[in-house]
Amino acid sequence: MNQNAFLELLEKQKFPAPVVVVRERSLFLDHHSHQYEVMALVIEGQIDINIGGAKKICLAGDTFHLLPNQIHTESTGTKGVKYLASRKVTNLEEEVVVQELET
Repeated sequence: MNQNAFLELLEKQKFPAPVVVVRERSLFLDHHSHQYEVMALVIEGQIDINIGGAKKICLAGDTFHLLPNQIHTESTGTKGVKYLASRKVTNLEEEVVVQELET
């Protein structure tokens, strides 16, 4: 998927504008979850998302989608990864927490 198609998809599904996320090479984030829904488009490199034993390898042009509170792991390839990510918060209280964590 290209960036324009991804931005159109986000708008159609009422996701906010994405941010650029850069992760270092050979990074591993053990089991965790987020309180918000995530849609992302890989721009460069590789990220592997593992949900319940099902591993998805995402390269440039690939997208991934995480539901709120979905437990997963993340690992990056030998060149790291750069991706666009948008987070949709489902209730106002969670949105306040996310904003506080960003500041």
